Amino acid sequence: MAAATDPEPLSPDQLQLWQSLGRLVHSLPRALEDDMSRTGVTMTEFAVLLLLSSAPDRRMRMSALADAAGLTPSRITRVVDGLGRHGLVRKERHGQDGRGNDAVLTDAGLHTMRAAQPSHLASARHRVLDRIPEALLPALAETLTHLADALSEGNRPDRDSN
Repeated sequence: MAAATDPEPLSPDQLQLWQSLGRLVHSLPRALEDDMSRTGVTMTEFAVLLLLSSAPDRRMRMSALADAAGLTPSRITRVVDGLGRHGLVRKERHGQDGRGNDAVLTDAGLHTMRAAQPSHLASARHRVLDRIPEALLPALAETLTHLADALSEGNRPDRDSN
């Protein structure tokens, strides 16, 4: 691997990918938030509600929820606390060791997630999925999963204190 002070130049394809990814990282969240603004929940809130809806007993350890959502411990705490103020999620002490907290999706939270889901799916299709050729989906999904997992692994402090 080249030293950080003497990086190897990017190939034209690598440069196009890197620049396009940079534009996407900045523009896609704004577009998705705009689409979701009519539902009453943000994309981040929807992602948390969706993750909890598919978890066993609609419950996840805060640290696991942060990892799954790609959020920091402090950010997941703020999101869950905000959802809690609206009765959509509640925090409970973790049952087995009592050191951490679980986020638990309420019935109202499940209802809110289900009400917002059609807008989320329409946005996902319109903004991204319908623009990717079907044949590329499996490889692209695997690649993006690998990238997201590698970034999550590199940013994992001990999160059991949430």
